[in-house]
Amino acid sequence: MDIRRVTTSAPALAAAHLFDEPPVPSALSRFLASEDHHLLIAYVDDVPAGMVTGVETTHPDKGTEMFLYELGVSDSFQGHGIGSALVTALASLARSRGCYGMWVVTEEDNAAAQATYRRAGGASTGRQVVLEWTLAPPTP
Repeated sequence: MDIRRVTTSAPALAAAHLFDEPPVPSALSRFLASEDHHLLIAYVDDVPAGMVTGVETTHPDKGTEMFLYELGVSDSFQGHGIGSALVTALASLARSRGCYGMWVVTEEDNAAAQATYRRAGGASTGRQVVLEWTLAPPTP
């Protein structure tokens, strides 16, 4: 397995099957243009097998931490440690960039994701509540 940091659109588009939805070219370009946004893709024999995205967030009173935004592993490669390796690689990148921590949110009933994150060193604090807003696109 080879994990590569992606900085151009072509590799991400070639790995579109790893995302929840196909990447939107304009959003992908914007994501990759930010030095605080990270996309890592794991390759097995040059085949995209998994990906993880991370976004650095900086707080005035805390410093910078890494938000693990999305993790995806192709069905045919699941159960081979690719997800854990990607999470570990993102944590290593976060450490090298001076982040004080890394965090992720996943569904309560997503046992596979929780196991992956725990294998990569993550621990549940049991103290968080996630609230979300669905925002309508602006009207022209």
